[in-house]
Amino acid sequence: MDRPRFVIEASEAESMARESGISVLELLPILVKSAQKLARPPISNYHVGAVGLGIDGRIFVGVNLEFPGVPLHHSVHAEQFLVTNLAVHGEPRLLAFAVSAAPCGHCRQFLQELRHASDLQISITSEQPTSFKPLSSILPNPFGPFDLLDNHTPLLLEPHHNGLSIPNLSISNSANLSNGDCDSDFLNSKNQRELEVAALEAANNSHAPYSGCPSGSALMDCDGKIYRGSYTESAAYNPSLGPVQAALVAYVAGGGGGGYDRIVAGVLVEREGAAVGQEDTARLLLKMISPKCELRVFNCNSAPNGSSKLM
Repeated sequence: MDRPRFVIEASEAESMARESGISVLELLPILVKSAQKLARPPISNYHVGAVGLGIDGRIFVGVNLEFPGVPLHHSVHAEQFLVTNLAVHGEPRLLAFAVSAAPCGHCRQFLQELRHASDLQISITSEQPTSFKPLSSILPNPFGPFDLLDNHTPLLLEPHHNGLSIPNLSISNSANLSNGDCDSDFLNSKNQRELEVAALEAANNSHAPYSGCPSGSALMDCDGKIYRGSYTESAAYNPSLGPVQAALVAYVAGGGGGGYDRIVAGVLVEREGAAVGQEDTARLLLKMISPKCELRVFNCNSAPNGSSKLM
């Protein structure tokens, strides 16, 4: 993990564990210190790293992100990053994770959006001896989706089909999408449509069962690479993760370690007339981290055979 790596394939994880004479599960706490080095906390300078094991054997990394100039609630916690990283890479279940410090209440609540959350195994490497224990041992009597939703409602990391569509989705000409490092004509044609499609797909995979207001974002860097993020709600509301923050997780995990100023264009998709809106928050955050990034917003409708309300 000498270079920014946020996913380790199952075969490599097995090889690393075998060479060390341990199980893949036992490998997770060992990787936490390397994960901490990838955190971006310019405000607190407190580096948090989390390393998780997916059901398909891949290992995923999560770190904390802080953004100077905006309120602290825009921050991304390492556990939120970890789960979002799984979602970005299509991993359907988190089995266990190790983390450098005990999860705050915010994160313990966010993790409740996973099915079988009480069975999730956690190791806190700052505690000695290091061992795994169920999440329920650090959050007894939890409040979560089981209090508000039926058993058929999809939870976080499970497939969502929100049935949203953008009327007349087409290539459009937007002004000054580039920050000076990219070809704006390229952005205004092929990549602009790709951004719109990616943001719509992210919105349709959004986990928003409590408000019925799914949303998604797609960001593009100056190499033309696109990073998507889906809005994720928590039953307790406040630990919810916005779509731009989720897209920034994808950017940090897949962008090779570059700065946020490499983000040159973005699209936000949300439901028309939504009670929970993301536009103002998204604009504020992007203005502070990449001022020349232009954000385009689409208010979408329900598809003919779909529903924009999840409950």
